[in-house]
Amino acid sequence: MKTSDTKAEAIFRWSAAITVTVLIFTALVLSSTGVSGQNRPRNVQATTPTPTPKPVSTSQGRPAPSPTPTGPLGDAPPPPRLKPTPTPTPPEEIDPESTIKINADLVQLHVRVIDRNNRPIDNVPQNAFHVFEDGVPQPIETFTREEVPISYGLAVDTSGSLRTQLQSVIDAGKTIVNANKTGDETFLIRFIGKDNTELVQDFTPKKDLLIDGLDNLYVEGGQTAVIDAVYLAAEHASETQRGDPSDKRRRALIVITDGEDRASVYTQEQLFNQLREDDVQIFVIGFVNELEKEAGFIRKSPRDKAVNLLNRLASETGGRAFFPDSISDLPQIAGEIVRDMRTQYVISYNPTNKAPDGTYRAIKVSVDQPNSAERRIALTRPGRMARREASGGGPKAPPVRLPATPVTGSTTKKP
Repeated sequence: MKTSDTKAEAIFRWSAAITVTVLIFTALVLSSTGVSGQNRPRNVQATTPTPTPKPVSTSQGRPAPSPTPTGPLGDAPPPPRLKPTPTPTPPEEIDPESTIKINADLVQLHVRVIDRNNRPIDNVPQNAFHVFEDGVPQPIETFTREEVPISYGLAVDTSGSLRTQLQSVIDAGKTIVNANKTGDETFLIRFIGKDNTELVQDFTPKKDLLIDGLDNLYVEGGQTAVIDAVYLAAEHASETQRGDPSDKRRRALIVITDGEDRASVYTQEQLFNQLREDDVQIFVIGFVNELEKEAGFIRKSPRDKAVNLLNRLASETGGRAFFPDSISDLPQIAGEIVRDMRTQYVISYNPTNKAPDGTYRAIKVSVDQPNSAERRIALTRPGRMARREASGGGPKAPPVRLPATPVTGSTTKKP
């Protein structure tokens, strides 16, 4: 019995060993052939899972945008990237001889050239002009006859003395405004006395706003302050030019009034001193026919005083004064003002006298005559005030100012 049992145990162990060996061999075969327990093919490349990409932060901490899938129009553009800060290029040495500077001493003149019949002449070359300051020839630095934008104001007297002419004045103002070109800008002022000079419409290139402002002008009682109105309007016209010597924009003021001043705070002396600094050309339409002609024993007539003031406003600024005989003259006058503002030469000269003493310098511009048959006349402002050093300030004019500018697009409404 023991012998047979021993043999049976040996046979069992041998069978178990063979079984284990067969199982190991089978497992090895299955592993090598890539067949699973379900006998389906497997993709070997997919055995390692692909990790999900994480957003990439830019240098400013914001995640970069996800790439856009390729579509039928081709590959999507790459996501925007911050450009690296370029390495600064060392500055080149500046040649002192080539340094560009703005000469604040340059004096700019707007010159009209006319013939005997007051017709403009627009083909005069630079070498035909000669500029003198206090009788001394001055070197011309720049010269142009190109048309440049114009900044100008319309200052309309709306006191009772112009009641019968107001509608014709409004129509003349519309003629002037409608002639504006690209780049031009205009403001509108109505004035009566020293306390009611009003900015109806500030600088604007929009003709419709200016037309609306003209249509809303109305007559109001009061003592006329012509000098105050011109002072403030000319100052306003020149404000944008101050501090910018390179600004070549032409500046002008068109004043429509009867010229009789009764209530101004400023004096004529203060007005003309200011006009010599502002460099604003003044064109005047003077309705003086209704003023009293008779003079007193020691005084001029109101008409003579008005004519003298208006003529001086024009001549001192290189502008022009018109005195219509009737309302029917206004369309032609408006056309001539537009033409005069357009047909001008701009001359800049470097004054030889650079003393900053604040004194008055007389200016004269002459032009060569081509022949005896044609007469050329050059018209410009007759002088300027030299700049004064900051420490030498003189007496200041009374503090009269324009009322606050109305909201853009608004105009003063008739009461």
